[in-house]
Amino acid sequence: MKTVSLKIDDSIFGETEKILSKIKKPRNRYINEAIEYYNRLQKRLILEKKLKKESELVKMDSMSVLNEFENIDYAD
Repeated sequence: MKTVSLKIDDSIFGETEKILSKIKKPRNRYINEAIEYYNRLQKRLILEKKLKKESELVKMDSMSVLNEFENIDYAD
């Protein structure tokens, strides 16, 4: 486990301390869980941005293929 020294805004620290006193969780565990949650959120946002970009790159080809399928004459 790594040791990290950081500065936290007084208001955030105070709010965190109030929450911790109510949920009876160690500050270190709470901060670790918060960072883990935020990392997962950021990974999802990065993936979403990447997928949107890639979707834009293939949009015209996808529409072309869709039009071709729509124009197929399905004779029975």
